[in-house]
Amino acid sequence: MTPNIVPDPTPQTGGTEVPVAFPAEVPSLALTIREIECKSILNRSGLADYALNPYVGCEHGCRYCYARFMMRYTDHREPWGHFVDVKMNAPRVLMKQVKRSRVGRVFVSSVCDGWQPLEQNYGITRACLEILLTCGFPVTVLTKSALASRDLDLFSGRGGVELGATLTTLDEGLRRTFEPRSSPAQERLMLLKQAREKGITTYAFLGPIMPYLFDTGENLGGLIAAFRDIGVEWIYLDLLNPRPGVWASLYPVLRDDYPQLVPRYKAILFNPRERGQYGTRLRERIEKLGRRYGLEGKLHFLW
Repeated sequence: MTPNIVPDPTPQTGGTEVPVAFPAEVPSLALTIREIECKSILNRSGLADYALNPYVGCEHGCRYCYARFMMRYTDHREPWGHFVDVKMNAPRVLMKQVKRSRVGRVFVSSVCDGWQPLEQNYGITRACLEILLTCGFPVTVLTKSALASRDLDLFSGRGGVELGATLTTLDEGLRRTFEPRSSPAQERLMLLKQAREKGITTYAFLGPIMPYLFDTGENLGGLIAAFRDIGVEWIYLDLLNPRPGVWASLYPVLRDDYPQLVPRYKAILFNPRERGQYGTRLRERIEKLGRRYGLEGKLHFLW
């Protein structure tokens, strides 16, 4: 949620590639899955006291994902979104770490989605959460997956739990283009609603906001109105950032589907003056929407 992200270059061993069955509704793709072992799973982070990443890689394959920098810590040659390493021993390692670590807030997850589709089979994230909560560690989770609703039973009735969902667009065509294997927006909104009804502290992350695609008045207004109706505690918002590998991933899509936007994106991403002006205008528009929906005190801009 902020630029101060501490990577999780956890040393890993093993590397057994395995076939995995996915739910029928998940779009298919060539995916390399390795079952590995990690030496550490609870790592210091700029997002909270700790971050926990049960997987290396994320099959959601979001075109704008900043976490593709993690490829430098792997030997994978597949594109980002086409490989996942499963830390099979993560719960066992975590049990050892919590016994010698100071209690602190844990962010789940910073460089993957803990509820990406294969979590339905492996259950690594749920097993780790059970350990953290049993040992008194407060957790903040952020996901694009409705699968997280499976674990609401763990969160309900516990203090110190914050559940957030990332939403960028209500347009399913855009969602399939830029977040191809994530849950549909309406399913993520339902996750927030269900969590809220169970008394769990909820928040939304609206970002990255892609210029001229996700920043329309209709989309922003629709999302902010939905957040108000659900009753989220706060809303984080962020711009699209030119982190390593992001432009290389976005450019082919923009070139092929939105060629008129390529020069505009180059200006906003790589010209500081243009970027600053765009960010100011966008913030003013969103603040106006916040006032309209009575959420001005809940908006937290990350630029």
